[in-house]
Amino acid sequence: MIGWSDIPADLSDTAKINRLRSALPDAPVVSSDLIRATATADCLQPATRLPHDQNLREINFGKWEQRSFADVEAEDPEHIRAYWESPGDIAPPSGESWNAVRQRVDAAIDGYIAQSYSDLIIVAHFGVILTQVQRVLGIGAYEAFSYKIDNLSVTNLCFAQSGWTAVKINHTP
Repeated sequence: MIGWSDIPADLSDTAKINRLRSALPDAPVVSSDLIRATATADCLQPATRLPHDQNLREINFGKWEQRSFADVEAEDPEHIRAYWESPGDIAPPSGESWNAVRQRVDAAIDGYIAQSYSDLIIVAHFGVILTQVQRVLGIGAYEAFSYKIDNLSVTNLCFAQSGWTAVKINHTP
């Protein structure tokens, strides 16, 4: 589980990055403040780069950080299973619950919506993206976890006066 650890991204596939860049609109770019997101955002070579946003960070896994599911399960099987199978208010030790992540990310996204961007590219993480998939589709957290989010994929979620629309989820250009 890699959450708030500041590890670099593998950005060696320049052909894939070029395809991603070509698939995105000419829009301002904001990213999480973790280096794997900032470096990915910088690869997009945006004309407008907004300040990094710590509220777009991945899930804080606390004491589970950089540990495998199997390792944590060997120590505390009920806790880790409850966290993933009944996401909500259950948090890893010294970490944050799914509901806390969702609240943090919703507030950040609402702030960007209030700024009335016509398009905005947000470079973020698996959990961050899934919080917004949950929000847009009106599904539970457990159902949101069923969605796969690949590195360098595009999830296009649109907000308009009529509400949210999911245009693409996990599209790889």
